[in-house]
Amino acid sequence: MLLAVDGSRRCHDVVGDGRYGERTMFTGIVTDIGEVVARDGGRFTIACAYPAESIAIGASIACGGCCLTVTSREGRENNRTHFSVDVSNETLGVTTLGAWAKGTRINLERSLNFGAELGGHLVTGHVDGLARILSITPDGDSIRYSFEVASGLARFVARKGSVALDGTSLTVNEVEGNTFGVNLIPHTLAVTTWGSAKAGDVINFEVDLLARYVARLADTATQR
Repeated sequence: MLLAVDGSRRCHDVVGDGRYGERTMFTGIVTDIGEVVARDGGRFTIACAYPAESIAIGASIACGGCCLTVTSREGRENNRTHFSVDVSNETLGVTTLGAWAKGTRINLERSLNFGAELGGHLVTGHVDGLARILSITPDGDSIRYSFEVASGLARFVARKGSVALDGTSLTVNEVEGNTFGVNLIPHTLAVTTWGSAKAGDVINFEVDLLARYVARLADTATQR
């Protein structure tokens, strides 16, 4: 069963455990593959290639597409920086984070700095629900992925629009009902966790920010 977060539960803590009220943004361009090296309940320690001195306590990092706040930094070990994040039970229940264990590899992205290049599209790190991989098919030099989402989320997906899947900004090729497809080029497969994805995997899914507000405006108009 696919899980969607409905409007009545949409708040920062439901879909990401960054600092309350912050306006951190991402672009969906993965800059490192992290690895969970320890888990204690809702506390995860993640190894990454980011320089230790560049990670401030309280900084926001998108981990698998979910905006999380750095609560501690343990410095470097085996040439990798270790940082920890605390995740609420609510977020563990509505994202893939509940299944993360030692050894889980995750896409990472640092928060967008003012004036930086917007390489993908505006991503909040607020996961809306889950998408399931239906099929993975070679398509020339790229790979075509087909996904299924809950019907309540499918209306936000448009052909040639953007979605964030496990924190990766991707362009939608086609939409039919509650399924849609994307293509991933070899570079993306090499620098993200997508190279090890398989049919049946469940992925964190965030709709396009503009689609979210357009849908809200349309809903409000019909209620008048």
